[in-house]
Amino acid sequence: MTKESLLFSPLELRGVTLPNRIAVSPLCMYSATDGLAGDWLFAHLSTFARGKAGLVFTEATAVEPRGRITPACLGIWTDEQAKAIRPTVRFIEEMGCVPGMQIAHAGRKGSAEPPFRGGTPLAPDNADAWETVGPSAEPVGDGWPAPHALETGEIAQIVEDFAAAARRAAEIGFKVIEVHGAHGYLIQSFLSPLGNKRNDAYGGDIQGRMRFALEVAEAVRAAWPDDLPLFYRISAIDGPAEGWSLDDSVVLARELAARGVDVVDCSAGGIRGAPAFRANDAGKPLNKSGERPWGFQVPYADRVRQEADVKTMAVGVIVDPHQAEAILQEGRADLVALGREIMYNPFWPLHAAQALDVDPDSAMWPDQYGWAVQRRREIMAQNASALGGPKQ
Repeated sequence: MTKESLLFSPLELRGVTLPNRIAVSPLCMYSATDGLAGDWLFAHLSTFARGKAGLVFTEATAVEPRGRITPACLGIWTDEQAKAIRPTVRFIEEMGCVPGMQIAHAGRKGSAEPPFRGGTPLAPDNADAWETVGPSAEPVGDGWPAPHALETGEIAQIVEDFAAAARRAAEIGFKVIEVHGAHGYLIQSFLSPLGNKRNDAYGGDIQGRMRFALEVAEAVRAAWPDDLPLFYRISAIDGPAEGWSLDDSVVLARELAARGVDVVDCSAGGIRGAPAFRANDAGKPLNKSGERPWGFQVPYADRVRQEADVKTMAVGVIVDPHQAEAILQEGRADLVALGREIMYNPFWPLHAAQALDVDPDSAMWPDQYGWAVQRRREIMAQNASALGGPKQ
């Protein structure tokens, strides 16, 4: 590196050092069979490792069969499923990147079609459908079935399912684990008064509604090695002026940090199905993906970081290297995660390093590519100089 950059500086989390502050968000691919990873998962995640993202997460990985979003979602409720992911973990590490797994339970948003087939709930007579579960018998929205309201003993079993998933992830070499507590899935449906209508110890006020989320955090932290970091993804707000609020998220983040969570991953929305977000937690709802401005969720990571005294990861339309660098330089988050942008350009980290002038010799690229990419730079510079055109 020839220029100081926070985006490309290491980040130490317990006994793990991320080589840079760029993470690949968990990206659901809906390409598994009975929860088993296949060729697609390896091809998908290995591309981001070759692109040198510092932290590469799997998609939301179900901790039990009912925890899948669709029948084609990845799982880790069996040893066979864990074994199938091991080659991907190994390759990510060989590329000098850190492999992370997000463990999840879809709750009442499970038993659905993938989004490229409409994302609607499977018909009850579909052979692949299952009964979904939630804190209460409250459906996600119109056209969705009412889930089975979990009993106390069933809640305890799901907490143990999360812990068992963490143990399997550690056994196959993952170095970061993230609990998915966002986007209207099971944990967030307990947190939000829009999904949780219970009147027992798991409902009512914020302390009751947080109980399940905190029990999962405690169980996963106990099952996960002490020297490896634990992330927790939250929906910082449910939507406009109702449900779960940013104030609530600060309270939750403090409790999570007290239980050994190292990074809070700040997303938003999803409790009513399609997300309805607001930029800066003010103004009219943003109901369409195309309405979301750059960095629209960064204020959530910023406030949680400042008020809960915990590291945060910012997500949400982070697309430009200088934008990502500024988020870190301004102290608004400790690392950034990319989703759609890095699917569009899997080599985004390497291109960002070029844009920020921190890799002038293409040294960050895999050896198999680096020599050729550097030669391309020289050729492009030579021709641009001769023709008066732009350098690339």
